Amino acid sequence: SAASSSPPSSAASSSSAKASAPPSSWATASAASRWPRASEEVAVLLSGGVDSSVALRLLHDAGVRCRAFYLRIWLEDEQAHASRGECPWEEDWACASAVCEQAGVPLEAVSLQDEYSQLVVEYLISEAAAGRTPNPDIMCNSRIKFGAFLDKVGRHFAAVASGHYARSTVPTPSCAMVLDTRATRSAQDRSAAYATAMVAAHGDASKTSVLRERELEARVGQDGSGVASAELPAPAQLLMSADPHKDQTYFLSQLRQDQLERVLFPIGHLPKSEVRALAEELQLPNRQRKDSQGICFLGQLNYDDFLRDHLGERPGPVFEFETKQVIGTHRGLWFHTVGQRRGLVPVLTNAFAAKGPWYVVKKDVENNALHVSREYTAADKSRNAFNANSLNWLSGNPPAADGEQIPLQVKVRHGAQMHDALVTVHEGGARVGVQLSSRDKGLAPGQFAAFYDGDVCLGSGVITEEVHS
Repeated sequence: SAASSSPPSSAASSSSAKASAPPSSWATASAASRWPRASEEVAVLLSGGVDSSVALRLLHDAGVRCRAFYLRIWLEDEQAHASRGECPWEEDWACASAVCEQAGVPLEAVSLQDEYSQLVVEYLISEAAAGRTPNPDIMCNSRIKFGAFLDKVGRHFAAVASGHYARSTVPTPSCAMVLDTRATRSAQDRSAAYATAMVAAHGDASKTSVLRERELEARVGQDGSGVASAELPAPAQLLMSADPHKDQTYFLSQLRQDQLERVLFPIGHLPKSEVRALAEELQLPNRQRKDSQGICFLGQLNYDDFLRDHLGERPGPVFEFETKQVIGTHRGLWFHTVGQRRGLVPVLTNAFAAKGPWYVVKKDVENNALHVSREYTAADKSRNAFNANSLNWLSGNPPAADGEQIPLQVKVRHGAQMHDALVTVHEGGARVGVQLSSRDKGLAPGQFAAFYDGDVCLGSGVITEEVHS
């Protein structure tokens, strides 16, 4: 999660004096010498926030060997912030250090700033410049937290855990055994309840898959053929969390199967209120810290300022959608997205600014024009059908054959709102057509649409265009 603007608790502040700053580079020692027991440990992504801290403690108190990792991905000018007495990482690192010191868990920092710049920031800038609506948080999860980090560090460990509000089935023996056997070691301890809940959160499929893996291995060993006669374990599934308002499966919908099967979500079975209550019960040093908001790498920077620094300004006309009358001048299409209300008054002439509220209904990239309206719910703005491509199906396969239409649920943004929809699969699952049962508040090219079958997240794709049905 992003750096929070709230001050750390006194415990975290006192610990920061002891903890060294996160290193600017990561040691190049071999994995075997650096983490000799990595195969028996879980690598926990620790941001300094409450959610990841509770996730760490649930695993640790259940008897699971943990090693915490803090990811350096911010892009702010560290020297400029240091000169003002503001460091983008200082509070996060202090809180993470205090939580690990309290639990007796080792903490390391891994610098992934170069990877973030290449894999996420360049994507954000190019999508914004093309007039589309990017989602860097989705890319951060698939390309950095469970991409670059998993490839560089996490692959050496039994599993990688995070504080995301999501659940999963865990088919691989290494992940499932961490939950299945280590969690039961503390049966006499208060944390046994947490362990039981954790195992339950990942479903019976984790246990079943381990048994099936063992049976397959046994059968292969018995007949000596090296070929298993039984059906292979089912793919890992990404499941919605117990808290629909905090559910983060939308942000995880671009994970590949080989990533998902290595990941644990220890707080996915808990509502946010219970996570906060656990932080208090455990007396976590950062228990009073507020939730982070916004894009993780920006820290204290304003998003519009970030875009202006990288893309500058490109003024163009603002049209009233219904009358085609010019009513203002925008400073760049990348500062706006379909459905947006905030920030429009400054780009409108005085005669129209007070007649709102105004909403963005269309971005005409070819003519560098912005179209706005006061009648956002009018029938001529259908917002109930779209096409999407670049589909990622978490199971590795689309949910239907080409040309087949299936009923699913769809999210087009983070949050509890879902639409019932009819989804038609094309090109072997690489493209879909989507017909929503109700109108959405804004469908924009570049937005991700995540698809669900009940509480199972099937994957997501990028909206290419709205279809007027």
